[in-house]
Order: sequence, then structure tokens, then C-alpha cells
Amino acid sequence: MSFRHTGLILALAASAWGQGELWTPKAGPKPQLNGPAVYGARPGHPFLYRIPCTGQRPMSFSAKGMPAGWKLDAATGIISGTVPDKTGPVEIVFEARNSAGKDRRNFRLEVGDQLSLTPQMGWNHWYTHYERVTDKTIRNAADAMVASGMADYGYYYVSIDDCWMVKPGSTDLELGGPARDSAGRILMNKRFPDMKALTDFIHAKGLKAGTYTSPGPKTCAGFEGAYQHEEMDARTFAEWGFDLLKYDWCSYRNVDKDTSDAARQKPYKMMGDLLKKQPRDIVMNLCQYGMNNVSSWGAAVGGQSWRTTGDLGLEKDTRLPGFYSIAFKNMVLDKYAGPGAWNDPDYILIGWYGDPRTTYVPQKAKFTAHEQYSYMSLWSLMASPLFFSGDMEKLDEFTLNVLCNREIIAINQDPLGKQARVVRKTENELVLAKPLAGGGLAVGLFNLSDAAAPVEATFADLGLAGSVAVRDAWRYKDLGKAQSKLRAELAARSVAVYRITGR
Repeated sequence: MSFRHTGLILALAASAWGQGELWTPKAGPKPQLNGPAVYGARPGHPFLYRIPCTGQRPMSFSAKGMPAGWKLDAATGIISGTVPDKTGPVEIVFEARNSAGKDRRNFRLEVGDQLSLTPQMGWNHWYTHYERVTDKTIRNAADAMVASGMADYGYYYVSIDDCWMVKPGSTDLELGGPARDSAGRILMNKRFPDMKALTDFIHAKGLKAGTYTSPGPKTCAGFEGAYQHEEMDARTFAEWGFDLLKYDWCSYRNVDKDTSDAARQKPYKMMGDLLKKQPRDIVMNLCQYGMNNVSSWGAAVGGQSWRTTGDLGLEKDTRLPGFYSIAFKNMVLDKYAGPGAWNDPDYILIGWYGDPRTTYVPQKAKFTAHEQYSYMSLWSLMASPLFFSGDMEKLDEFTLNVLCNREIIAINQDPLGKQARVVRKTENELVLAKPLAGGGLAVGLFNLSDAAAPVEATFADLGLAGSVAVRDAWRYKDLGKAQSKLRAELAARSVAVYRITGR
């Protein structure tokens, strides 16, 4: 790295996945509190939160300003209780201590109607387990989320996707059978013996449980959907203890072939209204692939996030891996994103996952190291939900290095809730700029070409003036002051993410 009068230059060395530099420094023994600074919850509902914190264990947690009746497990940092009935902010201060030191962090609980004031973070089973998913699969993922340290950086949803229900007409003894009981209540297939016990297991770790269904009669994989049982299913999901519902269009296209905005919104508004009536907070993720400009109305029908594109796993590679083209479609929707309302370009597919275009069997991702750091950078700057869908039982050091960078995640979770705007996009380069709370700015410089090349952005491009402090978010390094531009010498398909302060 060298400082220049006209800007800042950072050279990023080339490396292959599993070789060369790991960009994210390892967490030290001292406590370091992570997670969002603001959190939305509805009055009178159950509250569960695991304070994300890295550092040497054992560790002791405390909190000042917690509402009456809340309980904090000092050893695990798991808070439970009931959200106050009075709407408005509740200011809390978390503290974590161990033999190496202590850390404090402000946390604001916003009691009201808005949920998901920052993008959701977690794991979803789909791209690893598909129809093979079982109760044990989900329990193992919850165990791994804690054991790997992902939960210490703020990942908290453990989500079941399709295939937990009965598959009508299936001859598979584990998947077939009656889809509902005599009262119309949905039944699980034999791979899921007790949903309440499963969500209790997840909640005991301070994590949250997600589930899935379709407004149509069948899910995308041909399992039982919610059509004509929406109210009962919403109530059942709440009784089981789920905290998130992915609601996937699937066979609803055969129920109503009307393509008007009103028709496309109808099933989501129905479920959104039903979820609001439940005695617990359930976030809704609309999955309908960006039809009818869903970003413009997703929040109005009760969604907290909505898919803006087709399935990323099915996106064809061109000159660039498919996640780039998905990101290019999503990034132009920045005006619709904000607290409680997020554009969702689908999951983060790195590590080991199954390609739905081929065998569905998990294999090691073929992206370069630089492409994977770029992938995480794109999703974080776009304020997208950060849902990993790779194999939680095959997490390696490199994959965790990409997923678990506290400063990159903080950019995603910034309480201002702004999605990055496109400053410049050409065939070979991309510049994104994300406003941050307190007047800061996160800037991503992406080299899209097949060879090493410089990428730069002038202060005029970025709306900056004077002298600003620049920090490399991936490497946790202060790089000094810049006065007129940012410039990075980048390997092929690499990225630099800078946090700018002092404007």
C-alpha cells in the first residue's frame, strides 16, 4: 500500500481458493461484540436474542436497561423475555467480559410494527440438501452455526426450505402419506417427527427457526402447499415456534393466471396479514422472482424481504460466474430498500453446495478466492439478506474467512439501512457506494475483467470533498488519508471495500 497525493492505492495479491492470503484477520481473545445496533420487535411478543460476540470463552455477559422480566444467561449471552407493550425505543447496553478484557455495545430495541430493521442473516438448507433434508440435518446446522463461530458474527436464522411436508402421491414411505389431518392441519413427512421439538432445539441455542411453503397447492418440489389452508398454516407455524416464513410462488401460477399487479400481490398480502395476527414475530420473505416489480410493493403486503431475481443456483455463467449477473439485476433497485424492507438476490453459494443444474450433490465451489470475496462484498454493500446455503458440516477456514468479517457484516447491518448505489458500471469494472449511519460511506471497487487491473473512483464520483480517512474493511487496516480519489490495483475479479470517514 502506498499513499499518494491524488488518492490511495492498494495492491491486492492474487491467490487461489485455499491458497495464499486469508483477508479477514482472526478474532483475538478479547471480547468483541458484534451484531446489529438496532432491532425491531412487536409489542407483547416473545423475545429471543443471542448476543453475538467473538473472543475467548468462558465469557460473562451483562446488560443494562433491559425491560422488566427479561432474562440474560450470563454464560451464553442468550436473552429471553417478552417485548414491552409500549411502543418506542428501548436503549440497552451490552457488555462482555473474559480474562483478556471487556467490550461494550449499544443496542436499541425498536418496539413497533417493523421487523427486520437490518437484513436477515442465517442459513438455508436448499442448495445443499434439497429433498434429502431431515430433522437431523437442521439440528446439525444449528450446532455448526454456534460451533463454527458464525453465530458470534450475527448469523442466527436456521431455515428449512422445501420438502419438510408430505409429498402427495409419493411412493416413498418417508415422504408420502396424508398431507393433512382430519381438521386440515398440515402434517410433516416422516423425516420430521416433531417440529415443535426442532424449533425448541434451535431456540435453546439462542438462534431462530425459519420454514417454507407456497401459496399454491404444491411447493416447487411437489410437496403440500398452503392453498386454501393459509390461515391454519400461519397459525400452525406460529404454534410450532417459527420466526421466518419463505413464501414461494411455485404452483400458484396455476391457480391464478392473471398477471396484473393486484393478482400477483394477492396471495402475499393474505399471508402477510395472517402473520401479523400471530402471537409471535414471523418475518416474511416473498419468493416470486422479481415479478411485477415486487420491490415497489413487497413491504406494503407485509414482506420484510423479497426475491428480486430467479434462482441464483440456476443462473447461467457467462464470462462471469452467475452471481454477478444476479447482483447486476438487484443493484439497480436501491431506491426500494430500507429498514424492514430488503431486496433479496438469493443465497450465498460458496464452500460446498449442490448445483441444481447437474447432480444436486454438494461439491466444492469453483469460484476463485477473489470471486468469493467479491460475492460477499456485493451482498453486503447491497444490504441484502446474508443467507449462506452451503454445507454447514463442511465449513472450512477459507469459507468462514469470507462469511465472518465483522466490518463487512457491519456495512450490511448498518442501521441507516441504505443499499449501495451504482457509481459506475462498465464491462470491466464496478463501483458501488453505500451511505452509512453517522455520515460515513462504504465504497466497493470491483475488477470484473479477466486480468489484474486498477479500478478507481474520484471524489466527484463519490460525492466526497476534502481529506477523508480510509479503512480497508476486509483487512481491518487504516490506510491513511485520501484527498481526490480512491484507486486499487486488483487481481482478476477481485474487490476492495473501503470504509470512508472524516468527511
